[in-house]
Amino acid sequence: QVQLVESGGGLVQAGGSLRLSCAASGRTFSSMPFSKYGMGWFRQAPGKEREFVVRINWSGGSTYYAEYADSVKGRFTISRDNAKNTLYLQMNSLKPEDTAIYYCAAPELGSGTSARAQDYAYWGQGTQVTVSS
Repeated sequence: QVQLVESGGGLVQAGGSLRLSCAASGRTFSSMPFSKYGMGWFRQAPGKEREFVVRINWSGGSTYYAEYADSVKGRFTISRDNAKNTLYLQMNSLKPEDTAIYYCAAPELGSGTSARAQDYAYWGQGTQVTVSS
């Protein structure tokens, strides 16, 4: 089992920055080290469907691969602190259209990540990000 807790959301002006955190825990990480575990960020705005933001996969050794949605490419950066079992999302040059509840997500043990929400087994409760004009 994996538990995910997001934090770091808040109110920010357009053009500003925010860093979200996702703390991961659970029995799963006694079998699979967090450093090898793929993760993703999604968001959902009022009246809209859940949207892919970015995912990160372990590529071997100390290397990782990340895929970003076109809407955030060049502005958002995903990273992780494996010693703390924590995933981060650095958001720069924020726009009002970035306003949403942001969720971190993890697939089931043995599965990889994708850009589809239905492929993830574990979700946090979300953290609200509001960007004012």
